Amino acid sequence: MTKALWIWIVILAGLSSTAQQSRHLSSGQWRGELIREDGISIVFNFEVDQQQGKTVLSLLNGDNRLTADDIRIRNDSVFIRLPFFDSRFSAAFVNDREIRGSWIKRLADRDQVMPFIAVNHGQKRYRFEVDHDRPIADMTGRWATGFVDETTGNTTKAIGVFTQKGTRLTGSFLTRSGGSRFLEGVVDGDSLRLSGFDGGYAVSFTAKINSDRQISGGKYFSETSPFPRTWEAVKDPDATIPEDPSLSGLRPGVSRKLDFTFKDLDGHPVSFNDLQFANKIMVIQILGSWCPNCMDETQFLNEVYDKYKSRGVGVLGLAYERTADFARSQQSVGNFVKRLNVTYPVLITPVALNDPDLALKTLPQLEKIAAFPTTVFTNRNGEIQKIHPGFNNPGSGEDYEKQKQQFFEIIERLLSEQ
Repeated sequence: MTKALWIWIVILAGLSSTAQQSRHLSSGQWRGELIREDGISIVFNFEVDQQQGKTVLSLLNGDNRLTADDIRIRNDSVFIRLPFFDSRFSAAFVNDREIRGSWIKRLADRDQVMPFIAVNHGQKRYRFEVDHDRPIADMTGRWATGFVDETTGNTTKAIGVFTQKGTRLTGSFLTRSGGSRFLEGVVDGDSLRLSGFDGGYAVSFTAKINSDRQISGGKYFSETSPFPRTWEAVKDPDATIPEDPSLSGLRPGVSRKLDFTFKDLDGHPVSFNDLQFANKIMVIQILGSWCPNCMDETQFLNEVYDKYKSRGVGVLGLAYERTADFARSQQSVGNFVKRLNVTYPVLITPVALNDPDLALKTLPQLEKIAAFPTTVFTNRNGEIQKIHPGFNNPGSGEDYEKQKQQFFEIIERLLSEQ
């Protein structure tokens, strides 16, 4: 090999290395697509910008932002670890404005993997193209909704809560357990399209708008179900979801007084009978770090704890994770607590989420734990006074505010009892 050839090899290698090192996620508004096995895409948006010299990504759903800053670039690949739900993106650069790869969510016994693609559209943020200038109706309002599982024929009742401005549509679907959190989309002529992605769960809704009173032909796609659900809705300002007593029942013949001991994040045993909880009104939060509605409730309970702790009210979280592996749960719950700046103690229960005897092994006073989150209110003697399954997310607007008020009223009533 001649000296000149050797010099050119060194130069080319250096140029190649420089090109690889220059790869970066360009700032701007990105449009992503998670691709289901049937080819249907679940669309989402995220924003990339620089904060104090660090690349930061924010998932966008309506007015909600969920920020991720654990972003690593190696050669032509980018790895983005999302702050919740034990999930991540692993992708390769097509160029600085397009990436392709996989969204990976870690489950109890396997990884769930979906192909994904994302493109930077500069300062333009959109989810769906709009082909028609004018929607045929205004979808703003409250909608009594029914989702049908085609495999079982079962219908799940829900409430659609929508706000429309021009062609832009935001809102949520409420169910007994909480609902679909923050959704964003469009009304395009007589078509409705909505989607949501928070790093843990991905959903997409389409439907035909018959009038300002009726929606039909709806389809609901998620990241987990291989088959879509169908749905339809009618506008009803008084729509409600009847309470289901089976979701909040006490086990017959068992004392209402709570008595449990679980480990805290440092692995130390903490008992409900410890002095720190004595003679207090307690709000017990049954949660999971994998649960989006638990995230919303946690942010609210931070407010509750700050408002009432000086009046003898305590808040305590009990985390139920995907496995009984304490080390794994410790990492997931620890990240959850850190990201949400949780100000009250959180303990880790020693059973896996899918254990059929979940309640019996941890809180035998409860008939079952049918919803996450579930909130248990106790009096100063540690006796259960109220069980509240589910939590309406902030995207539900008025329903969220009513639920907050309900929690305050329960606490005030318990405080007034001597």
